[in-house]
Amino acid sequence: MSESLSAFGHDPLWLVIVKAVLIFVVLVLLTLFNIWAERRVVARMQHRIGPNRWGPFGLLQSLADGVKLALKEDLTPKNADKIVFTLAPVLSVVPAFMTFSVIPFGPEVKVPFTDITSPLQLTDMPVAVLFVMAIASVGIYGIVLGGWSSGSTYSLLGGLRSSAQMISYEVAMGLALVSVFMYAGSMSTSEIVAAQEQWWFGFQLFPSFVIYVIAMVGETNRAPFDLPEAEGELVGGFHTEYSSLKFALFFLAEYINMATVSAIATTLFLGGWRAPWPISQMWAGANEGYWPVLWFFAKVFLFIFMFIWLRGSLPRLRYDQFMHFGWKVLIPVALAWTLAVAALKALTNSGYQLDRQTMFIIIGVALVALLASFMIPAKEKAVAAPASDEPFDAFSGGYPVPPMPATKDGKR
Repeated sequence: MSESLSAFGHDPLWLVIVKAVLIFVVLVLLTLFNIWAERRVVARMQHRIGPNRWGPFGLLQSLADGVKLALKEDLTPKNADKIVFTLAPVLSVVPAFMTFSVIPFGPEVKVPFTDITSPLQLTDMPVAVLFVMAIASVGIYGIVLGGWSSGSTYSLLGGLRSSAQMISYEVAMGLALVSVFMYAGSMSTSEIVAAQEQWWFGFQLFPSFVIYVIAMVGETNRAPFDLPEAEGELVGGFHTEYSSLKFALFFLAEYINMATVSAIATTLFLGGWRAPWPISQMWAGANEGYWPVLWFFAKVFLFIFMFIWLRGSLPRLRYDQFMHFGWKVLIPVALAWTLAVAALKALTNSGYQLDRQTMFIIIGVALVALLASFMIPAKEKAVAAPASDEPFDAFSGGYPVPPMPATKDGKR
């Protein structure tokens, strides 16, 4: 066991319970703040006021909406599978909370009013990032089962869309993390943060960072990738038939997942709880005590603002465009970049002295060329002219068939 992992597993039971309760409370309060921030920021972008009635600056508006939503009538469709219909929201929200159990909020600190020294993290393990990916995958079952058990066509289509979308972008997300594992030499979140003491992986592995950011937006079903909840096509997607507290659990899971992927991006690419470069150089104690918690949440809020900015700026993609981008652009680029980083690490470990900056420039140019090849539009197939110039009969087959659209020269 490494030195950083040896710090875990020694906390008394009461301290473990306190940490778990604090994570739960922080995530609930963070969700309330994120909802308020999203409504205020989007309102600012659209020259509106936003929530400003309940509490100072409208800060209690999310709490008031949550209480109102929980007190609404709980409806269950007649054709629904009632047991699965009830369990589906729980399957979505519980994994969302569990993923934060391995996220490091700070270094080892002294617990107030005691002589115990404990890391600002609930637990860690040698495969902590794989644990996060596995637990996040369980949340897909809640969405799929929620859509299937509702007994509604629109809900079923929303669940199928969501499962295909999340599985597709999890592949690109996993490939983006492989290069981080190779550079850190570990899958432990605390050791990955320790490996970024000098340089953040977001700069060293910038293509991986970009791929992860794109994939995390698709993974959380957020705009412009919010296709499972496309109101114009699916009424509301997988949660169309849900109301009251069950709908609130789906809503809670979505916003906690936003915070989860933002915390993972912060941990793996932006140095985790470590202070940004100017502060860390100017202040020796910036990475000691409880100050790192401030740097950690500042980075998380930066990603959450990006989510809100994208929602207020970009239109929704078509589903075929979205899947085409994931499978034919994002995954091949992520695979090529991962192979390039693996080759570079293998050459370095074999004793070859390579100019890292030159190597990364060559790899970056190759990736840009590969990406450009996917962006070249395909040639349109020529439409063959009809064999004869006889007038079109829409009822020739027994059913009314609309004519084919005419081309520029007047032929069909």
